[in-house]
Formats: sequence, C-alpha cells, structure tokens
Amino acid sequence: MNHNLQIPLFFPRRSQVPPEGLTILAGDIGGTKTNMALFVASRDGVDVRQEATYHSASYPSFNAMISQFLKDNRLEKPDRICAGVAGPVVQGKVRITNLPEELDQQAIQAATGVTEVSLLNDLEATAYGLAALEDADLLTINPGRPAIGGNMAVIAPGTGLGEAGMYWNGRDYIPFPTEGGHCDFSPRSSLDIELFHFLRDKYGVVSWERVVSGPAIHDIYLFLRQWRKLPEPAWLSGELGRLDPAAAISAAAIQGTDPVCVETMEVFIRYLAREASNLVLKMKATGGLFLGGGIPPKIIPLLQGDLFMKNFLDCDRMQELLEAVPVWLITKDKTALLGAAYFGAFGPFS
Repeated sequence: MNHNLQIPLFFPRRSQVPPEGLTILAGDIGGTKTNMALFVASRDGVDVRQEATYHSASYPSFNAMISQFLKDNRLEKPDRICAGVAGPVVQGKVRITNLPEELDQQAIQAATGVTEVSLLNDLEATAYGLAALEDADLLTINPGRPAIGGNMAVIAPGTGLGEAGMYWNGRDYIPFPTEGGHCDFSPRSSLDIELFHFLRDKYGVVSWERVVSGPAIHDIYLFLRQWRKLPEPAWLSGELGRLDPAAAISAAAIQGTDPVCVETMEVFIRYLAREASNLVLKMKATGGLFLGGGIPPKIIPLLQGDLFMKNFLDCDRMQELLEAVPVWLITKDKTALLGAAYFGAFGPFS
C-alpha cells in the first residue's frame, strides 16, 4: 500500500472513504510506451493488482490497449479509468504529442462502458504521484532550505520534455500542468548558436524539448560529431544501431569511452539545468524542484557531479534564491501511473 508521507497534495475527495473494493484502471500514455495497471483504492491510498507495459505505436488506440489489458488479465471492467497523457488536455480531449491519436473521455466511456473516466496531463499525473513516494524514492541533488516552503515544480525529460507546477495555498499543494517544454530554446554560447542553426534547419522551431529529451540527446550527438569533425568508432556505431541512441550515448558518457558522447551529455545536462532554473524562477518554486521522467534515473552519476548545480545557479541575479531551492531526483519507476491511480481514487469525478 502506498501512503502520502511527505507532501500534502490536494485531492477533492481525499477525506472520503472510497467504496469497498473500488477499482481504478490507471494509464500513463507516452509517445514510446504506455504503462497500465489495475488498482484497488482504500482510505490509505491505492494498491496495485495487475500491471503491464505496451508499445504505444503498436496499438491503434488507447481503447484497444484497455481491451488487451483486460483480456490478458481476465479482468472485468473497472469502476473508474484515469490516464495521464503526454499532451494538453482541454475539455476532456487531448491529442498525444508524439503519437497520431486523439483521446476523448466520452469516447472512452462509450467504448468501455465505464462512466467515470478522467484524462490529465502526464506531468500533472507525475505531480499527483508524489503522494505515493517515500524518502527512499527521492535522491537529493541539492538540499536547499526546505523550511522556506512555497510552490514546487516538476521537470521530466523522456521522449519529450514535460513540465508542471504545484501551487502552495498555505495548506496543500495543487498540481497544474504546463506545456513549457515547447517554449523557445535560448542559446548563450557559440556552441549553442551553432546547435540552434543545426536544429532549426531540421525542425524549424527549436523548443527546449529539442535540446532536453531522449531524441535531443541523439541530435546533440550528431551535431557534435559533425562540428568536431571526429569519426564515429565502429563499436559505437554498433551500439547506436542495437540500442536506443540516447541510451547508448549516455552509457558511453558514464563509462567515459567516447569523448563526443561525454560532451553530448555535458551539453544535455547544462540545458536541463538551465531550463530547470527557468522553470523554478517562473513559478517561484522555492518549495522544491523534482527531476522526473525516464532519463534522469538512468544518468544519476552525471547529475550528482557539479555540472548540473553549477548551471542551475548560472542565472540573472537570482543565485541566492536558487541556492535555497531543494532539488530531488525521482527514482521510483511509474510515478505518473501511481499519480493517475491516486487521481482516479480521490480526484474530481462528477
């Protein structure tokens, strides 16, 4: 059973005891994979019963994944469905950012026969998932001064770049989604400017997602390999063909086996730190910053060095404020899935 031990998150129905045996089918729908699980709710939180992971592009729709999940696990339809989705949810509808699919709460209700369906942004779900975390699920990057309190923020690089805030009302934290990852990237150095031109030629608009995400790691690598005029080693070509490019590049950087991979991850961490700093400043997130998503847990050794914090603090006259902000890395897998389950149990269904 997962418990809200640390962070007082606001749930409209948190004080209500869920009906006996209430089941929630929760989903975390991303551009690459979809995590899905059946949870049972109680006064204390949610308890997972069955879970599975699907390759998102292999299914024609989320409804098809739901059907497959229920069939594979021989389950009856759940009482509620709640899914975090990589994209902006507006009036119960969302077009998934990195998939050619639009989700609609009413369509899901019609297809499944489940009357209580809710969709929320995946970073909003990650924020709600903090209700399930314990001390062991967070790695401290900067201790800061937690006693100051205030708003919090979440930044999560994965297939894309997600960002969310948590407004502190004096008693509870209220998560809210943003699409800040799609704001314009701002170059500073000569290298930044050259990379900007490289990415502009490829994509047109260069957002922060183009420099802080899994695909961005590969793009930064390709740019540096070309800019430095260094040939790619045969062994690395094999790894890039066999593995996800971002995984191969970050592994080589951690092991120090290729200088371009090392520089790629240094550039990536610099950009992650800068955009994290931007997010904290815009939200005045003195309560803390959480690093989520699929990438940070895989590059912990690179984030524990001085590089991240040095660039996080490299801002315009607000170093003292940023030094006081606690920075934590979320190590618990499927935090967004847990957040969807918590929202399903205690969120504002009509």
